[in-house]
Amino acid sequence: MSSHPGIVEVLPMDEHNRVLVDHVHPNDWQNPKPKELYDLVVIGAGPAGLIVAAGAAGMGASVALVERHLMGGDCLNVGCVPSKCLIASGKAVGHIREADSFGVHVPEGVKVEFSEVMERMRSIRAGISHHDSAKRYTELGVDIFIGAGSFSGSDTVEVGDS
Repeated sequence: MSSHPGIVEVLPMDEHNRVLVDHVHPNDWQNPKPKELYDLVVIGAGPAGLIVAAGAAGMGASVALVERHLMGGDCLNVGCVPSKCLIASGKAVGHIREADSFGVHVPEGVKVEFSEVMERMRSIRAGISHHDSAKRYTELGVDIFIGAGSFSGSDTVEVGDS
């Protein structure tokens, strides 16, 4: 079992993505010493894995959660949250284009700065990433292992470099 997971960068590595990585794949993370036996081992820290791990730990189970890349899974990192941010920006543009029908007259020349749309998305994603963080789940009593999980036997999981 690797004690230090691989270094992860999320580009562009701006202040927002640094916060994200610090929460969901801390580059200084040291995997804990594994217990002899866990009640539950969850592979994948997407929404389902996070909910199962937190729920089981809350009921007193010993839980290990293994994630090879970014906690929060696709939803936080590339799916639900980013897409909703982009959709909201698109809706704002649509409302501006339809403003005249509401008696609101917007001057010509309104433009979309895609880099600013993406920065807003990264800021929002970073701002909520603490909910899916390694620190938070450790505080909930879950042993967090960052690395690639694989079955090495009928009742054994190993964690290697991600």
